[in-house]
Amino acid sequence: MMYPLVLSSLIALGVIIAKAWTLRLARKSARGVLEEVEELARAGRMDEAIRVAADTPGPTAAILLAGLRRVGQGTVRRGELERAVSTTGTIELGFLERGLVILATVANVAPLMGFLGTVAGMIIAFGSIETAGQVDASLVAGGIKVALLTTAAGLVIAIPVNIAYNFFVTRIDQLIRDMEVGAQRIFQLAWDMEKDGDLKVVAS
Repeated sequence: MMYPLVLSSLIALGVIIAKAWTLRLARKSARGVLEEVEELARAGRMDEAIRVAADTPGPTAAILLAGLRRVGQGTVRRGELERAVSTTGTIELGFLERGLVILATVANVAPLMGFLGTVAGMIIAFGSIETAGQVDASLVAGGIKVALLTTAAGLVIAIPVNIAYNFFVTRIDQLIRDMEVGAQRIFQLAWDMEKDGDLKVVAS
């Protein structure tokens, strides 16, 4: 069972590295894009606000971009803005959660594979005793030692992967809050523009 354990650890490591980079970039870009885009939009520089949102990676910028493109047209159908923001949020959330299933699977399955390897090793050890016809301490100890290695390997893999999974879930929750703030900013901007006569809302 050491071969699938090593393979699963390499897969989990690749997902962790990619996920850490993606979430770090998304979180970093979310900090300044909200204020910059809202400032440009309220100053009437809608094209610049759209360009800034389009050039900024991350889910928050995608939410802002989806809303600004509708608001920037000057006319929007009732409910269209909410649907656009909601759809974009759903797509971005799916992107953020991509790979988490792999980490959860490795964290859950690695100890089970380790236990399975231990059980298989114990069966082989007792089979050797049966073949020898007597209990040899060195024979039994050696077989049990080898068998327990897979359990240790499974736990060594599962513990850091589980920690990484929980860490990523926490970071994604933070990004979801940033997305909600971005959606609220867009809705507030649309309401203010409608109140000032800069945005016309028509029946769908």
